[in-house]
Amino acid sequence: MPQPRLACFDLDNTLIDRDAAFLDWARAWCDEAGLGAAGVEWLTAHDGGGFVPRAELFAGLRQEFGSAPTVESYDREHPLFTYAENAVLEGLSALRDAGWRVAVVTNGTVVQQTLKLEHTGIAAVVDYCCVSEAVGVRKPEAEIFAIAAREAGAALDGWMVGDHPVYDVAGGQNSGLRTILVGDRRGGPVADHQVESVLDAFRIVIG
Repeated sequence: MPQPRLACFDLDNTLIDRDAAFLDWARAWCDEAGLGAAGVEWLTAHDGGGFVPRAELFAGLRQEFGSAPTVESYDREHPLFTYAENAVLEGLSALRDAGWRVAVVTNGTVVQQTLKLEHTGIAAVVDYCCVSEAVGVRKPEAEIFAIAAREAGAALDGWMVGDHPVYDVAGGQNSGLRTILVGDRRGGPVADHQVESVLDAFRIVIG
């Protein structure tokens, strides 16, 4: 029998609103540390959507304000501010009910990304969670998608859905997957579809 098809999803700013969670974390941490609104403004201005290395970000914060969290404490605390909308969890479950194998493919650390996946409930409604640090390869390399397909029990045939033109769109295309770009980023290869929300992507994948 042919293997099921694969639907891959990025995590941050695709299945969850990572930037909103970062803002909530920054407010809580700065309030406790006494940095106030100025600290929050600095963190959000220099966060780079999570792509600035945390050690670099917090070194800059310490230089500016004399105080900063450790990367280790951030990795444990930030995931507790994340959440997944019920419609997202229902959409992932609906894909599996329709015969798709569903995988999350995310760059990041094992501690932080695993905590996010468990805290939000996403880990419970997908077939496999592929975290780059755990498997030793990052998006956009084709190998990470091959690992996701193998571990999810699927053919490397289907979709990659994410918010980043290079990591998600180019990565999916490198692997022979069709692609859906979530959000309004520009640059890089053109996805098969571009949508405002992952909820729109569910409707495209499920047909």
